[in-house]
Amino acid sequence: MKRAALNILGFTALICGALGVVLPLLPTTPFVLLAAWCFGAANPAMYQWLLSSKYFGEYIRNYREGGGISNAARVRAIAFLWAALIFSGALMFSRLYVIIALGVVGAGVTTHLLRIPRKR
Repeated sequence: MKRAALNILGFTALICGALGVVLPLLPTTPFVLLAAWCFGAANPAMYQWLLSSKYFGEYIRNYREGGGISNAARVRAIAFLWAALIFSGALMFSRLYVIIALGVVGAGVTTHLLRIPRKR
C-alpha cells in the first residue's frame, strides 16, 4: 500500500515537474526532487531512470552535489519563463493589471534565477 502511494505521488510530482518546465509559475525542481525521493523509496528502477534522464537528471545531481545551476539551464529557464509570460500577456492584452502582474512575477523570478550560484 505504501509503495503504491509513493509511486502515485512520484508520478504525479514528475508530471508537475515536467509541466513546470514550460509553465512559468509551476516550479520544476521541487517536484522533480519529490519524485526522486518517492521513487528512491518505492521504485529503484524508476529512480535510476530519473537520475539518467536527459531532462531531469541534472536537477537531482546538482541538488545532491550542492552545485548551482548551469548557464544553459539558466538561459533555458529565463527564455521559457518570458515566452510563457508574453504569450499569457498577449491573451490578456485588454487587462492592464494582469500584464503588470505578469511583468512583476517575471522580473522577480528572473532575479531569483540570476542570483542562484553558477554550476562549477
